[in-house]
Amino acid sequence: MVKKLKKDDVLYIKSIDRLGRNYGEILEQWRVLTKEKGVDIVVLDMPLLDTRRGKDLMGTFLSDIVLQVLSFVAENERTNIRQRQAEGIAAAKARGVKFGRPSTPPPDDFTAVVAQWEHGNILFDEALRRSGLAEATFYRRLREHRQINNLPSRK
Repeated sequence: MVKKLKKDDVLYIKSIDRLGRNYGEILEQWRVLTKEKGVDIVVLDMPLLDTRRGKDLMGTFLSDIVLQVLSFVAENERTNIRQRQAEGIAAAKARGVKFGRPSTPPPDDFTAVVAQWEHGNILFDEALRRSGLAEATFYRRLREHRQINNLPSRK
């Protein structure tokens, strides 16, 4: 989107933190858009940050100060959110919560399907169909199967 913006366009953003992930990114993106590209920015949840008005020295100065304060606040909030998220995940893991998809076990006849496939009796697509597994899951279960049964891996 930034590439499509041109001089005198107006960019509306909901919140200042949409410009970047941290204080430095937000300030840099603001500078690029307003100074280099000549784009006006309107921050919807902060009416003080509207570059369409106050283009004189005082207005620019006030916008820059507000931008710096809000960028700092946005970065702090993002840091706090990450910390709270990490604490929540740690607490859930301590309670025994499992994350991610449930594991797909191999079918009961997986050994037979693998043997037929390795001996060239069936094609790989047929081995996938018979096992009911996706390709990546099939290979993962095959590696596990070979490790459990102390079988050499085949290339």
